[in-house]
Amino acid sequence: MSAVQLSGVHVVHRARGGGLFGRDRVYALTGADLTVAAGETVGVVGESGCGKSTLAKVLVGVERPTAGTVSCHGRDLWAMSPADRRSTVGASTGMVFQDPSTALNRRLPVHRILRDPLDVHSRGTKPEREERVRELMSLVGLDRALAEALPGQLSGGQRQRVAIARALALDPGLLVADEPTSALDVSVRAQILNLLSDLRERLGLAMVLVSHDIQTVRRMSDRVITMYLGRIVEETPAADVTDHARHPYTRALFSATPGLLRPIDPIPLTGPVPSATRPPSGCPFRTRCWRADDACAVRMPDFTAASRPAHRYRCHHPLEEDQPNHRLPRET
Repeated sequence: MSAVQLSGVHVVHRARGGGLFGRDRVYALTGADLTVAAGETVGVVGESGCGKSTLAKVLVGVERPTAGTVSCHGRDLWAMSPADRRSTVGASTGMVFQDPSTALNRRLPVHRILRDPLDVHSRGTKPEREERVRELMSLVGLDRALAEALPGQLSGGQRQRVAIARALALDPGLLVADEPTSALDVSVRAQILNLLSDLRERLGLAMVLVSHDIQTVRRMSDRVITMYLGRIVEETPAADVTDHARHPYTRALFSATPGLLRPIDPIPLTGPVPSATRPPSGCPFRTRCWRADDACAVRMPDFTAASRPAHRYRCHHPLEEDQPNHRLPRET
């Protein structure tokens, strides 16, 4: 049973400005197809502006697609009534945002922040809600003495633990973490990632982990999704992504942060990411790809299944699965 499924999802925004006769359109997400199975961890990687956060918001019902369907436990989320959708999303998904200092109400103490989802969804009696708050604080490693503390009195790591506990308040099956450690000090990032990993195992959670730290994504995920300019361009089993990725962009991303035990020749990407308001024709990565030719400008390739299970990619000229980076061709 899937926790959530996207089918042909597009998200198009109106950009600010755009002149007298209208505004430019921002193609934040284009034709996204994704299934997250119960208990599975999916990592999402890509440069800034590639659509990772938009994808995360679509998964938890914060962002309504311009086109396509979002199914939660087999039901179309946006075909529901608003009340039914709020109930379904609240009960089945939780989201941890990038910056806990802005994600939490600064005027509410910790116990009120954690009780709020229970109050909104009328879960249990008042004593049962208070007991659930105590359970949540224990679950994420927060001292009970912090129950009356305001977010401003907590450290960054403690605030993120509160945010994680709030996301788990209604016992969801899916947790979406959007850059959950990027706003934290280096010293506490590992603690939060270890907490998320522990919670995933203990609670049997499905998880979508969005992060710039692609090596962390590789270590924590079952499957890695690579995004470029609003498109999913490759899905790879996490164990195979370093050596067996077929899309040039995926290989370039993972070559930029090599492991310590085995040197990898970095693949430089030249030029900026194209504008999402005027994406290139055909394959959007072609303007930075060393393998691109005229065919890449004509058509965006469909997904091709690789020889390894659960691996697919969209590329006219994919890399060989076992081709090490130090033998990859370079631009001249």
